Amino acid sequence: MIREGQVRKEGKGKSTRYFPADFEPANETSQVYESVKERISRPLSKRPPVSYQRSFLTSYEPNRTSYLGGTLTKHLRDMGQIATTDLPAGTYARQILDRLLIDLSWNSSRLEGNTYSLLETEQLLADGAHSDERDPLETQMILNHKGAIEFLVEGADEIGFNPLTIRNLHALLSENLLPDPAASGRLRAHAVGISGSVFYPLNDPHQIKELFSILVGKADAIEDPFEQSFFVLVQLPYLQPFSDVNKRVSRLAANIPFIRGNFSPLSFIDVDRQDYVEAVLAIYELNDVSLLRTLFVEAYERSLARYTSIRETLGEPDQFRLQWRQEIKTVVSEIIRQQLSRPQAIEHLRDFAKSLPPEHQKHFIDTVELELTSLHEGNFARYRVRPSEFEQWQQGWKRKT
Repeated sequence: MIREGQVRKEGKGKSTRYFPADFEPANETSQVYESVKERISRPLSKRPPVSYQRSFLTSYEPNRTSYLGGTLTKHLRDMGQIATTDLPAGTYARQILDRLLIDLSWNSSRLEGNTYSLLETEQLLADGAHSDERDPLETQMILNHKGAIEFLVEGADEIGFNPLTIRNLHALLSENLLPDPAASGRLRAHAVGISGSVFYPLNDPHQIKELFSILVGKADAIEDPFEQSFFVLVQLPYLQPFSDVNKRVSRLAANIPFIRGNFSPLSFIDVDRQDYVEAVLAIYELNDVSLLRTLFVEAYERSLARYTSIRETLGEPDQFRLQWRQEIKTVVSEIIRQQLSRPQAIEHLRDFAKSLPPEHQKHFIDTVELELTSLHEGNFARYRVRPSEFEQWQQGWKRKT
């Protein structure tokens, strides 16, 4: 029945439980829920040591096994779908990028114990002003989130659940945070411990590499975006494929199907840190997803409410900008990096537009000129230029010569 997708198995050993495939978290008794919380809250001396269970991953069959259940995934899909038209991947995330950068960077960092406030995070991401009261590692953590989120949004039509995307995501999130810089983006080749847990991850590099490949392969094969997102939140931290920063990778990777499919993103708004720690411990030590599942659903509903209200103020996206977004990004970036003056920029833009169909050239030139006049220190980051490059270009641009 498990193989045929009629029954879902959770936990292991004495904690194994079986549910109908469409059984939803709301139907779980509070007694069972509290039992899981009680078991992982016991003193370490009262919790038996556990090792990585390979079968927790290998027994999962994409599109047959379901951590969420069919009814719940349909509910989330109906709520979260933004676009009713065939828009390019990442369209919605680009619309709300300024807000998403702040929300997801702050909340994901906060779940790691980062002490930056929301306003401090907003100021840091807007103008680079870091708090002198904060540890430099906390500043670096937030800036790394910004770079990683931009990587996902700007590459929406190229990213996916594959080793290249996940390893580069880790490299961006771990930049300047690991003792060994070469460990960024590399699968670990040494043992790691989990603070506050009796769980012992794998330490064999060959097995880690093999299971990492299996993990991303299964994730890529899952058709439902919500099941796909939740699967990664569960399995990536459990495998611990990198020397550190695994949970951060899982939280951002969980947004890949939402960014690509134009669903509302998941930014972990109002998620209590202790609840998150307990939910992950239940996976580590019991292979029980019930706590994280409840947290995931509630967090997504809060994120959806936030971004729905933001989107209502944005209106529909400009279809011309969508069609030529990469060309617009390219020519604006060239103008800034080459430090072109206004006359030089106009000439460069006209030459660039000649590569477009004749009927689109004038509209393209008008669109780019409007974009250039609208650039300021709060929105230039989407063109992937350095602050120093933008500042120098802007000084010359203001002279109008």
